[in-house]
Amino acid sequence: MSLLTQAALAAMPIALAAVLLVGFRIAARWAMPLVYVAAVAIAYFAWQVPTTVIAAASVDGLFKTADILLIVFGALLLLNTLQQSGGIGAIRHSFHHLSDDRRVQVVIVAWLFGSFIEGAAGFGTPAAIAAPLLIALGFPAACAVMIGLMIQSTAVTFGAVGTPIIIGVNSGLGGEQMQAYLVAHHLDSAGYLQAVTTRAATFHAITGTLMPSLMVMMMTRFYGAQRSWTAGLSILPFSLLGGLAFTIPYWLTAVFLGPEFPSLVGAMVGLAIMTYAARNKFLIPGDNWQFPNDADWPKEWCSGFEKSTREASDSVDGSMPTWLAWLPYVLLAGLLLLTRLKQFPIGGWLKSSAVTISWTKIFGTSISTQTQPLYLPACMLVIVVILTYFLHRMTWSAMRNAITSSTRVIVGAGFVLVFTVPMVRVYIESGGNASGLPSMPLAMAEWVAQTVGGVWPALAGVIGALGAFIAGSNTVSNMMFTTFQHGVAERLQLSSPLIVALQAVGAAAGNMIAIHNVVAASATVGLLGQEGASLRKTILPTIYYLIVVGLLGLAAAYWLPNLA
Repeated sequence: MSLLTQAALAAMPIALAAVLLVGFRIAARWAMPLVYVAAVAIAYFAWQVPTTVIAAASVDGLFKTADILLIVFGALLLLNTLQQSGGIGAIRHSFHHLSDDRRVQVVIVAWLFGSFIEGAAGFGTPAAIAAPLLIALGFPAACAVMIGLMIQSTAVTFGAVGTPIIIGVNSGLGGEQMQAYLVAHHLDSAGYLQAVTTRAATFHAITGTLMPSLMVMMMTRFYGAQRSWTAGLSILPFSLLGGLAFTIPYWLTAVFLGPEFPSLVGAMVGLAIMTYAARNKFLIPGDNWQFPNDADWPKEWCSGFEKSTREASDSVDGSMPTWLAWLPYVLLAGLLLLTRLKQFPIGGWLKSSAVTISWTKIFGTSISTQTQPLYLPACMLVIVVILTYFLHRMTWSAMRNAITSSTRVIVGAGFVLVFTVPMVRVYIESGGNASGLPSMPLAMAEWVAQTVGGVWPALAGVIGALGAFIAGSNTVSNMMFTTFQHGVAERLQLSSPLIVALQAVGAAAGNMIAIHNVVAASATVGLLGQEGASLRKTILPTIYYLIVVGLLGLAAAYWLPNLA
């Protein structure tokens, strides 16, 4: 079988997912089972992978699916608990009195608070929370969707307390070739993930610093009376400070604490700095930028949700103190620090064999899997939910509503992931075959290395963005392409952590145009049917992100060895 044929066959499951999800707009719950069957069929017939290996890889995928679902459930449960307790309403109410300048609100409410929600919950929740909040503050629904989608960029790689790295990239570290690489470089999976984390955070910190400024300029260009890019430039010093207030602590946290904390800590520090700056009018120009009068808004700006959302926001009585509303997230950050910092023994206890569920040599193969449920961020999230129930003096009825809402989302997401993650694991473990062929991702990598050559660092992020565009998830994109990106790096003699970091950053940028996110954000504010208009706008910051990251990747690969 020629290398081109191998690469074409290996690409078929991914191409099938793209055609079904994007071309035919088939729901993921129907498309992904078909994609799993296609991957299994190609592995069995073309790669001659034994059925025991396919079954073992699928079981490994189910273990990893359970980890993802536990984390997502915990994150959603905390968010829904705060919505039921009035915590989110109190946070929303506090933003009303900060500044009536729309540019300031974009920096603080969208960029910083939205990034905080991404760090805490991930999986599209920033748009679901921030977009209605922006409408409550007086934004047109279409503008709120655009801004809500742009939030899902810099913070995403470390969203949901690091899930795209600790689950996504980690799940992609499979196959004998990857293990050989780790041994040759005296690394374990944790050391490799930290190397990826540091590089991804560096690329994000450089590129993402301009994101709040771009948000402001996009707002003034598409939703201002003058429709001008430059109308947002008068607040550039403030928006640049907002970018740096997030990205500097974000980068430091990634380097010194790991992948769970950057988005959370960066947003919390940024919120403190920029709230103080806004209250003291620091770097805020004299002009006060506003949208045109409501009566003059074009029909395509509106959804009909504007009035009801603002009335609901005005009905919040503000009886819960703001500090109490924020306390659960502060407790979450504290618990994560206590369990992740090596100076404390708690993390070691939670990872001990006594609380580890494992299955070695599944069905007699070389594939093994394990999960450490008490060490997962999900455990900390559930503990904080329990504390919140008492701290916010909730009723059981309200708590039951939060559990029901979270479970409903997980049931839908779980069915999709039950097929998606095992498909990825079959893909990765296809190297254990009787045909002598490399695994499917490595076959694609070999073809890319021969065809594209040394300019790959400029394109690695585009593949990540494509994966997120199709799957609607940075985590799934990293699962699908980590082994592929590693294979390309090895064949081109480039740094593997560098190329995988570019994959992770590109996948984050792809979230701005992910079909799943666009539909979810539009549905939240009643704009279903206008997804195309939103995509045509958010493709612009996505292109910006991928170009800058591509140039940084080339520079790191060939001229800045400290970044490689």
